[in-house]
Amino acid sequence: MKRTDLEKNLGLKIMGQMKNAGTPGRFGQAAAVPDKKEQRRRDQALGLVPFAVKLDKELVQTLQQRSTDRQVPLNALVEELLRAGLAAARG
Repeated sequence: MKRTDLEKNLGLKIMGQMKNAGTPGRFGQAAAVPDKKEQRRRDQALGLVPFAVKLDKELVQTLQQRSTDRQVPLNALVEELLRAGLAAARG
């Protein structure tokens, strides 16, 4: 084999080892996000139910902006607004 072929094969070997090596543990520790099943179990334990609705794009942008301005999660903001709206509608 020529020297260039040997270098090419060595490079391919190294690239294959890098692909199979995986991610070092220290990078994955900070992002300990539960998988979807685990998150669903946690939500059910808290009594949360997924509820999808279709809203106007401008309304969604307003909600997202308010959420970031107040530094609260979007779910918490929507819950607060719904409860306030329902309370106002009752009384």
